[in-house]
Amino acid sequence: MNGDEATSLTQKRYDRQAGLFDFWEAPIEALGFKRLRKRLWSEVHGERILEVGVGTGKNLPYHPEGSRSVAVDLSPGMLGRAARKAGRLGRDVDLVLADAQRLPFRDGAFDAAAATFVFCSVPDPVLGLREVRRVVRQDGKVHLLEHVRSRNPIAGRLMDWTNPLWVRVSGANINRDTVGNVQKAGFELESVKSRMFGVLKLIRGKVLQTGAAPEAVSDVAHG
Repeated sequence: MNGDEATSLTQKRYDRQAGLFDFWEAPIEALGFKRLRKRLWSEVHGERILEVGVGTGKNLPYHPEGSRSVAVDLSPGMLGRAARKAGRLGRDVDLVLADAQRLPFRDGAFDAAAATFVFCSVPDPVLGLREVRRVVRQDGKVHLLEHVRSRNPIAGRLMDWTNPLWVRVSGANINRDTVGNVQKAGFELESVKSRMFGVLKLIRGKVLQTGAAPEAVSDVAHG
């Protein structure tokens, strides 16, 4: 399957789920995802902010006040739900139908970018992260909340074995090394904080100045 076919299939999977997406995810949101979203967004600052993969708009309540927010999503169905939520919340956000792997913005257009549980689904996550890096200004920040492959050998292998089923059903990969992908995309890691036995990661990175070399960062918090 080539890149365009994989992207089209991902779009269809999320369009199919859009109507019941919030209902199915309500339990895990209540158990901790909502709190982690709020924590992630509390550190997002700047005049122009990009949200990649807005989905149904779960992060809209946490977008920083006084910032110009732009939010993209691959799925028209998801974007429609986000638009209705923005209306209910009275949020002034520009919603754009776009592929994270081909963002329709000029270089350095944003002060910061954020995404929650998105780069598990982007067909080529490094390409998508490089696009985010391109549209965020030098020394700008990227803030990510992602689930990743467990470092526990048994749990990690189980995630590898079951990943094809998860992708087929939900569109999300459960065994990606997103911290490594952030580094491959050219970001300097500023912090990586772990939750839920290391499966959830709060990642903060900075767009490097041209020619600068990234430094490795170890997890600084576990839970």
